[in-house]
Order: sequence, then structure tokens, then C-alpha cells
Amino acid sequence: MHTAGHDNRSDIPDWVPEAIFYQIFPDRFYNGDSSINPAGMTAWDDLPTRENFFGGNLQGILKKLDYLQDLGINALYLNPIFKARTNHKYDTQDYFQIDPSFGSNRLFKDLVDEVHHRGMHLILDGVFNHCGAEFAPFQDLVQHGTASPYRGWFIVRSYPITQVPLSYLTCGGAAYLPKLNHAYRPVQEFILKVARYWIDEFGIDGWRLDVPFKIPLDFWREFRQVVREAHPQAYLVGEIWREAGPWIQGDIFHGVTNYRLRELLLDYCLTNILDGEDFAFETGILAKAHGPNRAAMLNLLGSHDTARIMTLLRGDFNRLKVALTYLMTTPGVPLVYYGDEVGLLGETDPDCRRPMPWRQTEWNPQVLSLYRWLIRLRKDHAALRRGECETLFVFNGVFAYRIYIPEDDLIVILNPREHVSDVPLSVGERFPSWKDSETGRVYPVMEGKLQLSGVPACSATILIPDQV
Repeated sequence: MHTAGHDNRSDIPDWVPEAIFYQIFPDRFYNGDSSINPAGMTAWDDLPTRENFFGGNLQGILKKLDYLQDLGINALYLNPIFKARTNHKYDTQDYFQIDPSFGSNRLFKDLVDEVHHRGMHLILDGVFNHCGAEFAPFQDLVQHGTASPYRGWFIVRSYPITQVPLSYLTCGGAAYLPKLNHAYRPVQEFILKVARYWIDEFGIDGWRLDVPFKIPLDFWREFRQVVREAHPQAYLVGEIWREAGPWIQGDIFHGVTNYRLRELLLDYCLTNILDGEDFAFETGILAKAHGPNRAAMLNLLGSHDTARIMTLLRGDFNRLKVALTYLMTTPGVPLVYYGDEVGLLGETDPDCRRPMPWRQTEWNPQVLSLYRWLIRLRKDHAALRRGECETLFVFNGVFAYRIYIPEDDLIVILNPREHVSDVPLSVGERFPSWKDSETGRVYPVMEGKLQLSGVPACSATILIPDQV
């Protein structure tokens, strides 16, 4: 087993545990410059298809930075922005150019500079497993076949290059997504050049790596070295849907997209497959597997690849409160998918990629208030950003835990079930009483015990020491 770099497992960029990420699908966020609208653009209020464009762009992101900061966001993750044919841009045509419908390289530099001026960070989506069929080396291969100098860049079954039958390897069988040959050194060097370019020339703060499990681990080890040489504080997070295992051994990524945690949380809050004891047990196993890198896991309730959280919860605000409270009070880096904070709905792709509603009459004010409150709480309490967790109580669906550092302490009680519960907690005698951070209700400590009677059904409670 590869063990090099294990001593670096906790080598997490200083800013990452402090981050609250916001994921932006650029075409659907905001149109800040109508002069670069894509041809055949769809009206903003229409529903998305796999093919249509809505006109969101980088200027739109710039114009909404005040909104994002007011929400409490301090880090941005942008879905692909390089030149490509589709609305999602996972079919890169030019790895060194911003897509013209999003803006220009100069404008992107302005965006990064303004983000940094505000004390925020920005990472890009790196699509390096495959490219688009319009990528110049692939087009050269199509035109010149075995005589192409780019013959080694792709994995070809037969010549000439054809889509029907498919004569080359692709991503997921999609003819418009030729797979790159990562065993070929020129391909490796090209990707490493791209990774450095956007750091050296524009100052991005890291990469979210698309489907990294389709690329050999040794390449990612070199990728990390190159990126960290260019930017020692760069954050690397891989799109991993299952166990993080080999990706977080200190020599590849700092964290992964924590879809496994999302799955457990939905099984606890929505489907009732897991009771409180099961959820505590399963998340404990996951935490142990992540080790010190737990603090760099990108924790999420949804993304551009999943149904929207409020759709899954069938609009149930109370269950959202349970899920989001856990997300914001557990170790790791929370990610807000654009629009979730205002209750945007959507089934699986493409419906989960609806345009962001900017008319406040379309917002769910209760949901927005919940996001604002939990984000503010996370910013106010260092324990929520850098603390350790301890289970206090699990019974009949209820899960209570403490998250703490020496100078900060909180207790979280989750009850996603349809019944009221009494929750006895052993909390010691450090504090004489605890206070509900939302309602202000005070609970006295008696002989090291805290007794919460009648914890409501489908509720989440956060207690802080009452130090009046």
C-alpha cells in the first residue's frame, strides 16, 4: 500500500476550515452583461433542458458578490467556465480561455481580484478526465488519423475516427466527451500546465477535480505537488461519491465532495432508514475514516448532480432545519448550492439547474432566514469550524452531540421523528446552565445533568453555555 505523505494528512490550507462555500453554475446564476448573451438564449423563468442557455455570466457573479457576502459566504466554487459548446461546460474546447458567453480572461482576473479584496476565496472545476470533441488536439486526430501528432492523446479503437460506431474511448459513452490518455506523458504535462496557469496568471485558490477516480492515483500525486508549489495554500477537493479512502492520505486531495455523508443524512432525516443510533454509528465510522482530513471534507446537501434538497424533503421546512443544522455544526466545510438558500426546487439533472430567482417574492423567507442564522452561528463559534465532536445521547431517533474546543462549546440535539422526546444529557458542571441559541430559553444543570423535556418532533436545537 502506498504510504508516502501520511504525515501531511492534516496539511490543510489555513483558510479552508473557516470557509463556507457557495457553488455557482454560471449559466444559471445571474446575467450581468446582456451584450454577450449566447445565441438562442432561453427566458430566465423557463425550465431548464439539457441543451438550453440562460445567459448567466461572470459579470453577473461580480454584481452579486454583495448578496453572497451578506449571506455569509466567503468561498466560491464555480462549475466549469472554460470555452465549451454546452451549457455545463464539461466538454472543454480550450483550457486557456474563458467561454465567451461568460466573459473574458481579463474579466475573470477582475473577479478573482475582487473576491480576494473581499477576503474571500475561489476554486475552479477541473475537468481533466476528458475534453470536448471540439478540443483542437481531438479535431486534429479526426482530420489526420494515424498521422496526427496527437494520436497518443486519446485511446482509439479503430480508424478513421467515428461516432457511430464509437471508435474511441469517452466519458460515460458520450461521443462528445473523448477520454484523454493519462498514460501518455504529453497529456500529463498539458494538464499540469493548465493547473498552474490559472493559479499563476489569475490567482485561483484551488481545484475541484471532476471524476478523479477515472485517472490513475500517481498522476494526482504529481498534480498535488505541482499545484502546491504554485500555491502552498491551494485547496484540492475531488468529486468522490463513495469512500474517500486513498484520496486523503496526505499526498493527493485535502478533501472530497462528501456525498457519503449526504446519503447518511438523508437516510436519517428523510427516509428514516437510520435511527439516531445508526446515524451516530455510521457518521462515526466515516469520521474515523477521514481522520484529520475530516476538517476539509466538502459537506453538501445537494449539487448540480442531485435533486434539490427542498424537493427531496417535499418542502418540509422542519426536516430541512434538522439536515442543515447538522451540516453547519459538524466538522468539515459546508457547501451551499446556489438557490438552496431561498428554497429553489428541482428534480435531478437538468431540473436541479434552474436559474437563480432574483425576485424576492419568489424566495422562501423562512428558508433564507434559517441559512443566514446557521451561517452566522458558524462564523460566531470557532468550535463549529475547528471543533471535535462527542456523542451525548442517542435514542429513538434523537441524536445529541457536543462540538467543542477549549474556549468554545455547543450542544446540538436533532430529532427528525414525528414524536416528542425527553432528552437527558450528561454535560458536567463546567457551566451552570445552557441556553437555546435560537429562543433564548435557559436550561439549568443539576448535578452534571441537563434535562430537556418535550423536545419537539422534527426539530433541531443548538445550546450554548449561558454565561450571563
